[in-house]
Amino acid sequence: MQQKPARIRILDAAHELMLTVGLARATTKEIAKAAGCSEAALYKYFASKEELFIRVLEERLPTLGPLLDRLMSEPEKYTVEENLTEIARQAALFYEQSFPIAASLYAETQLKRRHDDAMREMGAGAHMPIKGVAAYLRVEQRAGRVHPYADTFAAASLLMGACAQRAFAYDATAEGTPPPVDSFAPAVARTLLRGISLAGDPA
Repeated sequence: MQQKPARIRILDAAHELMLTVGLARATTKEIAKAAGCSEAALYKYFASKEELFIRVLEERLPTLGPLLDRLMSEPEKYTVEENLTEIARQAALFYEQSFPIAASLYAETQLKRRHDDAMREMGAGAHMPIKGVAAYLRVEQRAGRVHPYADTFAAASLLMGACAQRAFAYDATAEGTPPPVDSFAPAVARTLLRGISLAGDPA
């Protein structure tokens, strides 16, 4: 059986290690070892662990970017509620899978600060999905399908915040699991839309 290309093996190993031991403890040395290559080979494909982290998020987890690009290019193909539901579904799945990877950063303040600095230099970070959803909502405003006075950044923050909370806020419940994404996403979208629709009157 033919071996996978080195870049794919590195991404696979990084994804597995980041899930099992967390981003903070997944060193490039351990990732390279798990991928069956040298650290030098790893750095041939990825400039830093932060870049590798971004590529894992983009290539191994559900991503919002392509969806938002499509919705902004043809927003009226579906209703706003349908679009928000799909955004919420993708975001909920993304946070569900990425939270175990990134959570360990919050236990190490200096490492978190270095990570944030690196993300900033690459034009990435946890705030980017919020900005992307806000941009989509502004497209809907211009199309007359969202209230002209709705605060799109606040609306995007509420949507993404709810999806992020779903990833960790339900562990202590009797069920010990988050609400099913297929019922959670439409409920969140429907509730948000009541506040930003043309029928509403945001201050």
